[in-house]
Amino acid sequence: MLWIILILVIACCVFLPSWWVNHVMSKYQQPTDRYRGQGNGGELARHLLDRCELKDVKVEETNGGDHYDPAAKAVRLSPDNFSGYSLTAVTVAAHEVGHALQDSRGESLFIARQKLARAAMAGERIAGIMMVAAPVVLMLTRIPQAGALIILIGVLSMGLSTLVHLVTLPVEFDASYRKALPMLKEGHYLHDGDLKHAEKILKAAALTYVAGSLASLLNLGRWIAVLRR
Repeated sequence: MLWIILILVIACCVFLPSWWVNHVMSKYQQPTDRYRGQGNGGELARHLLDRCELKDVKVEETNGGDHYDPAAKAVRLSPDNFSGYSLTAVTVAAHEVGHALQDSRGESLFIARQKLARAAMAGERIAGIMMVAAPVVLMLTRIPQAGALIILIGVLSMGLSTLVHLVTLPVEFDASYRKALPMLKEGHYLHDGDLKHAEKILKAAALTYVAGSLASLLNLGRWIAVLRR
């Protein structure tokens, strides 16, 4: 019974943040034409970038999720947010422009996050190779210590990804509350009564990485459980 309760608690901790983020984003996708007279997400992103004198930063549609790509100098929005006229669309667009501002100003936390993200990508690849290789090495060498060492390297490499997600939190909250929110307020881009709802969306945008961090921890635990059998 204790194990069942523990599993349920872990499942709630992992899936509830992700569910809440998706719930908030979906909720304010309706009505889909709320800002039709003022512009869609992609148009607002372009306007905000020009206003911040970031004319070299592109605005693109992507199927890879809403994000800012510092290498390509591009704000990339999902189809719903790029072409959409919902509160979610315009708010998420402002959040991603916030990241472009961080990059243009050379903010230290943003730069640190980019370096860690590159390390985490390499770490995830190494982790995948190590986790697959561990049983093979153990079978060939019949030396438990060799297999254990490979597993340890894999676990540490995978754990780096979780660390990166946690480090990104201050960067995400800065993009939401110190960049996007002031822009939306000062420019009077939102309808009366929408600001408090936009704050929820900005919080959800920032906490997307918390959900990612918890999911990576769950994946790490799954690998450890499999390899212990």
